[in-house]
Amino acid sequence: MNRREIFTAAMEHREAGRVLVDQGKQVGSIHKSGYAKIRKIMGLPAKEPVILDRMSQCVISDEDLLEAWGIDFRWLEPHWVQIEDLDENSYRNLFGVLFRDSGDYFSVADAPLKEKEIEDLDSYPWPDLHDPQMFAGLREKAKRLYEETDYVIGADGIKGGIFQTSLELRGYDQLYMDFILEPEFAHKLLDTVTDCYKQMYTDYMREVGEYIQLVYITDDFGSQNSLLMSKEMWETFLKPREAELISHIKSLAPQAKLMFHTDGSVLPLLDGLIEIGVDILNPVQTSVKELSDTAALNAAYGEKIAFHGAIDVQNIMVNASPEEVRREVNRRLCDLGTGGGYIIATCHNIGYDIPPENVAAFYHAVNEFSVYPLKRLEN
Repeated sequence: MNRREIFTAAMEHREAGRVLVDQGKQVGSIHKSGYAKIRKIMGLPAKEPVILDRMSQCVISDEDLLEAWGIDFRWLEPHWVQIEDLDENSYRNLFGVLFRDSGDYFSVADAPLKEKEIEDLDSYPWPDLHDPQMFAGLREKAKRLYEETDYVIGADGIKGGIFQTSLELRGYDQLYMDFILEPEFAHKLLDTVTDCYKQMYTDYMREVGEYIQLVYITDDFGSQNSLLMSKEMWETFLKPREAELISHIKSLAPQAKLMFHTDGSVLPLLDGLIEIGVDILNPVQTSVKELSDTAALNAAYGEKIAFHGAIDVQNIMVNASPEEVRREVNRRLCDLGTGGGYIIATCHNIGYDIPPENVAAFYHAVNEFSVYPLKRLEN
């Protein structure tokens, strides 16, 4: 079976061939500070890194590295457009939010709608939603990958998400207060941002929709130990908008699966995410208590949704030995790969604090253990 056939089987929750491995999209790449060390340990020549995600300072993984690791996916990356560079340490993104260099990445430095009233939303300078440069060249790349390779082709997300962008525009504290004190403002802001993303994804799918097998969208709903809001609040303010965007994307690329990124402790939302059309949950943050038992997670939800990620970058990849990494990979493969429906990957970007030896150990272990029938190591 080729990669796309294995992907189809996995999405149908069937064991076929092997568990696929992914790397190279936003929230799934390598921080620029660690890229040279990783290339060196893989025996690859030095290359100047190219930034993929300006905010997180992760890089585009070069083709030779993807091939060395046996990565089964190739991602189409929308271009950063309408960026206003203020100086070498700060910029405004296409929504007008200010970001400043905070050392390892860029963080939000203001909220342009924080002091605004509901009537000000109509006059805010929203971005050009049909900027042709955002997707320039992606159709040609997608067509070439589709016709000349068997890689699973993913449409990487347009930076941000409905909730994240609304938080950045309004301010984290203010938007949460709006949910209680100014719900009319919150609804209008979320509706406006949802429409922005729908229009941009319309153009995106027009360019690449016929060639792709999955679309990746992002929004964070969980912290390390709880939801970022009550489940009821999520269902009131966010669930209907995320459902609207997902339905819109699937109407434009009906063959594509939808992978949704949300960090954190989000188990209480899983039924709701399945209900609104999420096919693949990313990243299965195993460092949070409720998602740490991946065998139980698969037993409860493995027939309803696929899983992507589960290799912890907060503790395991940072602090474990290469042999412990090897055993962790075996555990997650057996827990989540049983019955199909699993794509193995790190839970987040590979940070500069992760020893390159552990990165190499991860990919060696995937190659060792990912073929069906899966075999669990003895304790």
